[in-house]
Amino acid sequence: MSKRILIIDDEENIRRVMRLTLQAAGYEVGEASDGERGLEAFGDGSSWDAVLLDQRMPGIDGLEMLRRINERDATARVIMATAYASIDLAVDAMKLGASDFVRKPMTPEILRNAVDAALSKRPRVSPTTAPHLDVPTDALIQIITMNGFTILDSEGGIQEPNERRFIVKSPGGSEHEVLVQIDEEAVGYVERMTRRRLPAENSFWTSQAQRLLSDYLWKEGKVPPTRKLTVKDIDRDELPTAARWQGV
Repeated sequence: MSKRILIIDDEENIRRVMRLTLQAAGYEVGEASDGERGLEAFGDGSSWDAVLLDQRMPGIDGLEMLRRINERDATARVIMATAYASIDLAVDAMKLGASDFVRKPMTPEILRNAVDAALSKRPRVSPTTAPHLDVPTDALIQIITMNGFTILDSEGGIQEPNERRFIVKSPGGSEHEVLVQIDEEAVGYVERMTRRRLPAENSFWTSQAQRLLSDYLWKEGKVPPTRKLTVKDIDRDELPTAARWQGV
């Protein structure tokens, strides 16, 4: 039996491209042009195997839609489609139960890969049936997904203070370790601009390393060929965060 995918997007041309791409891959596809119609089509979620959800829509936006979908079906697989991705948005969406992010506009391959990756994951456990676990919120955000790629912290090997290692799982299932180095010039720049020393081992740089890697996967749609990236500079918008950073 074909898997059923619901597309919720206010742009008719985007919905058409998504629908044709997924139908060509053998999926059954439904469409909704806004949040209200999307919720009506979604129902209790039992008719759909995954949802492709636009992040920016008039009326009910993507995050609010995600929250409402999650209230109806806590095991729903939801892929958010947006041209405005950021780590903060990704974390908010993951907390609300999103399975993945895909970049608009997207290639048919990226769309198919993201849907395949979402469907291959086990459904999230419903809180009505799962035993209660007292788990810190940060522990729930161990995984960030972009364009069908999954980023996990690497547990292997000893890291140097200026290194962060991540495991990137591709949509096809292969895993690659990616090393992100923290350039001392970036550390010095933050110190000069904030008058606060955040050494390379500080958790602030872990967040910057993860941001750099996710941005690369988002823009390039592939693992870095050298399996290495370097945090060389910091956006000025990140300086207020650095100035009040509480992590160690």
